Amino acid sequence: MAESSKLVIVGVGDDGLSGLTEPARAVILGSDLILGAPAALKAVEEAEGRKWELSSDMTEAVEQVREALRADRPVMVSTGDPLFYGIARFLFDRLGEDRFEIIPHVSSMQLAFARVKESWDDAYLADLGARPLEAIVARIRHAEKVGLFSSDRCPPARLARALLDRGIDDFRAFVCEHLGSPDERVTRASLSELAELEFDPLHVLILVRSPDLASKADRFASRLRFGNPDDLFSQNQPRRALVTTAEVRALALAQLNIRADSIVWDVGAGSGSVAVEAAQLAPQGRVFAIEPRADDLALIPVNAERFGVSNVVPVSGRAPEALADLPDPDAVFVGGTGRHVGTILRAAFSRLKPGGRMAVNVASVEALVDAHRLLKDLTRDLLFWDVHLSRGVEQLDRLRFQAINPSYLLAAGKSAE
Repeated sequence: MAESSKLVIVGVGDDGLSGLTEPARAVILGSDLILGAPAALKAVEEAEGRKWELSSDMTEAVEQVREALRADRPVMVSTGDPLFYGIARFLFDRLGEDRFEIIPHVSSMQLAFARVKESWDDAYLADLGARPLEAIVARIRHAEKVGLFSSDRCPPARLARALLDRGIDDFRAFVCEHLGSPDERVTRASLSELAELEFDPLHVLILVRSPDLASKADRFASRLRFGNPDDLFSQNQPRRALVTTAEVRALALAQLNIRADSIVWDVGAGSGSVAVEAAQLAPQGRVFAIEPRADDLALIPVNAERFGVSNVVPVSGRAPEALADLPDPDAVFVGGTGRHVGTILRAAFSRLKPGGRMAVNVASVEALVDAHRLLKDLTRDLLFWDVHLSRGVEQLDRLRFQAINPSYLLAAGKSAE
């Protein structure tokens, strides 16, 4: 039998056929073959069409859909909105979107926010079964409102413990179970209470930052994405003055064009100020902070924790040898290069991905000359700055400026070809 021209995917809720619009109900009742996961099939069990349970193995599921396309009037049922963390996009990518029609239902996420009377257009939404826990925790830290689909691997209690372990305790939690069904239940809890509770697998977890704990949120809200004041970072004495200053950091990170998923190297990381701010710009990527001094290296995770980033990887060693086992970077910052600037820059630039960017901060004219000569041989995309800055300070009723140590900054791009 030839394949049918379309497979209709209909979203359903726990209330089954009674909760559907008349057109959606008519499609299901008029179908000869109804394909879907067990929970979705149970919701439409009174429909007379032949039921076919969809495999949990996605490769097998695709073959089932191919077979269903050969039936007369096939339909697939899916919980909620098939295009909101549902199966529809997966099937589109493998079989072509022109072979499907979508009739969505209200998603369980939308129902959950309605039950707790919160808008969700400004919420961070994620699936705990589809993304690493650390990446989700990093996003939650800076969010005001969160909607999550939990998983067997990461139920609400595990997420709550992960947040509490990282000092995040200023959210109210709502667990919404069996939404749309007669046994619907909404549980409100603090994160410490949530860490001790268990729930039915059919639920949505919502987190809302507590207004009465806003001062805790201010610890992070007041911090900048990059260019934070130098004294926010733990630093070793007497080398405190060697930290990459806030203004140079801001210039350098702007030139690196860091994306959300970038791999970044911070070579000569010191106590990690550049690495930490790069990590804020690349929450889904990784930042490798390479530093040979053990006392500075020990401060990198301290500063990462202070800023709530979990994607900084301290690397003990001296460049270029320490670069050998790292993944190729999209962006590289090089600071504190000393007499070995040429060797380090050549090694780092050779590993830089096509289209990547490099920024180099040096303190001496000799290092500037060496870096300029080398980078000029490697690329035509080259910019440089002589950074002389003074910071304003108020003394009684007077405003005066204090000069900070001058330095030189170079930025280079690697051709995408």
